[in-house]
Amino acid sequence: MLSEVDLTAPTPHLNRLLRAPPETTDRLPESVCWKVFHELRRRGDPQATGNFVAGLRTLHRRRGLAAATLPTVDPDPDEHRLSTDPYLGELWRSYKRLLCAHRTGPAAQILREFETHLQAS
Repeated sequence: MLSEVDLTAPTPHLNRLLRAPPETTDRLPESVCWKVFHELRRRGDPQATGNFVAGLRTLHRRRGLAAATLPTVDPDPDEHRLSTDPYLGELWRSYKRLLCAHRTGPAAQILREFETHLQAS
């Protein structure tokens, strides 16, 4: 179980967390990835965006399975404010709302927009 990630961990460790998203019981695992992603971007890691999108896709595929037991509780509804890009922050906010409502179809559309926006920036 992992409720909070140590953002002071070395960059390779944080990148591993993005590639293999952590199991959590008290928060969206996507939220952990979001925080790690912003820390890696702050550090200037060139792999941050690719690993973040790959991690989100992995989690999204798992959520699409009926047997997935990923949490849908969002204890931090204001974490979208971590982003310095307001559009990216609003996409994140919308994505999380859809996940919490178990609406993976529309969330997949936002995930594609997310990926497009990150690649363009």
